[in-house]
Amino acid sequence: MVNAAPLPLIGIGDQDASGLDARMAEVQEFETFVRNYQNMVFSVAARIVGNPIDAQDIAQEVFIKAYERFDELKESGTVGGWLKTVATNLSINHLNRYRARWRFFSEEETEFEIPTFTAPTDDRRELLELAIQKLPDGQRVPLVLFHFQDLSYDEIAEKLGISLAKVKTDIHRGRESLRKILVKTS
Repeated sequence: MVNAAPLPLIGIGDQDASGLDARMAEVQEFETFVRNYQNMVFSVAARIVGNPIDAQDIAQEVFIKAYERFDELKESGTVGGWLKTVATNLSINHLNRYRARWRFFSEEETEFEIPTFTAPTDDRRELLELAIQKLPDGQRVPLVLFHFQDLSYDEIAEKLGISLAKVKTDIHRGRESLRKILVKTS
């Protein structure tokens, strides 16, 4: 019988205690980073996609991308803006993929409304958030990009790949629909 030579554990035997401590410190630093920005990233995604489950998935994708660039981001003064931009872009991409899938499987070109949990609340901000979720994607996305992401009409048109007139119309219709929803709930 032949005895096998012991295999070295790659990465563990090669690192000294200070290397392992540095790695643990970096992990803890990233965990703190996530805790500091997770609510903002989730809010951006939830407002755009209108679905908390999808927003959680998008937030997770955002932080995976952030982890890949963490060395750059932790030194950056514009990390919040970068995270908002990535969350916005991933949310829009998600909606575009969702719409394409739905059209493929649908016999009609009707818009599908995702049911959302609507907990009764007296808080005005929460009422507004719930009302925004009830808007159709075509009105909600431009409205959120304009009012919550502070993008201009031109930037929204470019980001969504639609005309400037359509952006203005969708935001106007979104405001009117939002007003009607809020009047109905109060």
